[in-house]
Amino acid sequence: MDNRPVGMFDSGVGGLSVLRAFRDITPEEDVVYLADTAWFPYGPRPAAEVRKRSFALTRRLLESNVKLIVVACNTASAAAISDLRKAFPVPFVGMVPGVKPAALRSRSGRVVILATEGTFDGELYARVVDEFARGTTVTAVTGTGLAALVEAGQAGTARARETLERLLGPQVKAGADTVVLGCTHYHFLAADIAALFPGVEIIDTSEAVARRSAQVLEETEMRAEPGRSGALNLIVTGDRDAFEAAMQRLGFEHTVMEATR
Repeated sequence: MDNRPVGMFDSGVGGLSVLRAFRDITPEEDVVYLADTAWFPYGPRPAAEVRKRSFALTRRLLESNVKLIVVACNTASAAAISDLRKAFPVPFVGMVPGVKPAALRSRSGRVVILATEGTFDGELYARVVDEFARGTTVTAVTGTGLAALVEAGQAGTARARETLERLLGPQVKAGADTVVLGCTHYHFLAADIAALFPGVEIIDTSEAVARRSAQVLEETEMRAEPGRSGALNLIVTGDRDAFEAAMQRLGFEHTVMEATR
């Protein structure tokens, strides 16, 4: 048994999708969630800058004696996950766009990957598409502005649906029947996408990453003691009140314990 906490980080509220699934699967685990809101959004930033932030956040999480780090951000995973694994002596679990399940489930053979510029620029994305999408037409659609809408609490609004219609509508009309959510923020737009495009399958890897994180803890014999109630410690690098308000709009009722740079 290992009751040390699990660390997670994202640029903002997006990674809460992974956090919620992880806490449902492993309620006994303590979690330290670090939101880098002072540097939000990651998507348009150069890969080197995102990598630098990922290293800084990892060091901060290690100060909390975490036993596993979940990079709950597709952009950060694309920019830094390989280097993080080489540099630090803890296991990492990262986000990978769900190209494989999308290719398997698509009936039309046309798949849309909705992600940030940073995710598409990464070697990880290119490798996944090359390995798993042969025989499938994959279209990359940059979700410009979508993460900011979620961060501002505008999921479920007319503005969000207008943006999604503009971004995804042409591809759905061209025959795409599957949309991969390649950013954890987009998890909170899944209901909007389903309402706009009935019959289109939505692939969201948040729960799969949570399951993989639990699996890594099992494989490394680092699961917490069964039956305990895991604690949640929230840390932000930006405005504490703004982050709490964003969380509440998404149905999370937790208090930020620390603000850091």
